[in-house]
This record gives sequence, C-alpha cells and structure tokens, in this order.
Amino acid sequence: MTKSNIYHVRPAILQDLPVLERFLQGIIEAERPMDPTLKDDHIIYYDLESYIKEDDTYVVVVATENEIVGSGYGQIRKNKDYFKYPYYGYIGFMFTSEEHRGQGVAKMIIDFINTWFESRSISEVRLTVYDKNPPAIRAYKKAGFEKHLIEMRMNLSSSES
Repeated sequence: MTKSNIYHVRPAILQDLPVLERFLQGIIEAERPMDPTLKDDHIIYYDLESYIKEDDTYVVVVATENEIVGSGYGQIRKNKDYFKYPYYGYIGFMFTSEEHRGQGVAKMIIDFINTWFESRSISEVRLTVYDKNPPAIRAYKKAGFEKHLIEMRMNLSSSES
C-alpha cells in the first residue's frame, strides 16, 4: 500500500479534541527536557478548540482507517511593519504518533497547510523548533524549511536547573 492509501489528511473537527489534547501533552512531555523554562506542573500551549473555530487558524489531522496519527496547525500572523510581507504563515502543533514516524506524516501535514496558505495569498511560512530536537529539524528540512534565525537565551537566576 502507498502512503496516500494509508493516510488521509483532513481539517480537524471538535470531536477530535480528546485525541488532539493527548497529542498536545505528548508534545509538551517531549519538549520538557529541551526547555528548562517550562513549568513543572500541567501546561497547555494552545487553545485547540478556539483554533479549530478560528478563520485564520487551520488545524489538521492525519488519519488512518482507524485512528488519528498526526496533527498540526497553520496560522496566519501579522508581520512587523519592516518585513516585506504584511502577513506570514506559521506552522505549529506538529505531532506524529510514535509508530507512524518516518512515514512522511509531517510532510503531508505541511503540504496540506501550505496549500491552505497559498489559497489565502500567504507567501512566507515559518515555524519554531528546539535546537535540541534533531529529528524534527531533519523532518522540517526534508519538507523544504531552512534555518533562518537563532534565538538565544541566558539565565540570570540560580534557581533554574
């Protein structure tokens, strides 16, 4: 079977929220070791219900016949006045179930969202990824992204581990 026969990309619906919330916590748990600034208690990055309802955010899922195996969102954001494009597309909430990684699921999500961006006349797409996440960086490079800007930080508090 080809990937296109196994996987189907579609817009997320409110009934997908329980699975999407589980994916969100999976992302957070994977990123905790990469980011000492994250709180130790329960956190939420995104209001997924609002994102599904918004016009300028497009939440998508990848499903097989029996389950949702991946997610992502595209969001149209206003750019700073000094940039060439007044708006840009931002991709986030990228998650693929462990047993489906390496099958091109992330690229399917990115391609699907990019088609939506193009339909909204968006010319530039960005995302952020932790430097300590080489598998994600490889996946994004495979999808056509390139490193552009590096954010650096310094901790002035001795309380951070």
